[in-house]
Amino acid sequence: MARSTTPRLPPALPYTTQVAIFSRLREANPQPVTELEYTNAFTLLVAVALSAQATDVGVNKATRRLFQQVSTPRQMLDLGLEALTEEIKTIGLYRQKAKNVIALSQRLIDEYDGEVPQSRAALMTLPGVGRKTANVVLNSVFNFPAQAVDTHIFRVGNRTHIAPGRDVSEVERAIEDNVPVPFQQNAHHWLILHGRYICQARRPRCRICPIEDLCPYEEKTG
Repeated sequence: MARSTTPRLPPALPYTTQVAIFSRLREANPQPVTELEYTNAFTLLVAVALSAQATDVGVNKATRRLFQQVSTPRQMLDLGLEALTEEIKTIGLYRQKAKNVIALSQRLIDEYDGEVPQSRAALMTLPGVGRKTANVVLNSVFNFPAQAVDTHIFRVGNRTHIAPGRDVSEVERAIEDNVPVPFQQNAHHWLILHGRYICQARRPRCRICPIEDLCPYEEKTG
């Protein structure tokens, strides 16, 4: 019988260690929030849809003036594809993203009375909206403990063994399974910020990391 070539995942950190880690992250940042700027559920939905393969800083720069003009699906349709494309042209893949935003705005009006739906399945029927985008909206606007796994969270989850997984779906499930309930609502915010500013990809800043002594990562750096 041929042996499987799929690498075996390490076990997730034990419960008591998870509690210790997230207690420290909470102490350092009691009320973490997304760094995307928005005014309501619709503008957050648009901002997250625009953020694929782009930075939050870049999206905020492009949407700051846009969201002064637009805060509803009807206003987005009134603005139109050409004007929207011009507003977001500094963002990567902006032409396709503009088409998606116009299309999702039309879908919201046609099927949801202009309101952002409050279920993952419904959100994922919208053009340009995948599971990660849906989870951000559910968490940040509707206070549902959904875990939006991006590259930062995938890296942190595996590097620290907080939530090991071979792909984003496995990491999402590992967070849900292993992070204690009191920390579930804010877990993805803490993890993404930790990955963005401390547990960075090429050279993690281990010496200033608040959880360094609890992290099993062997290649610690300064």
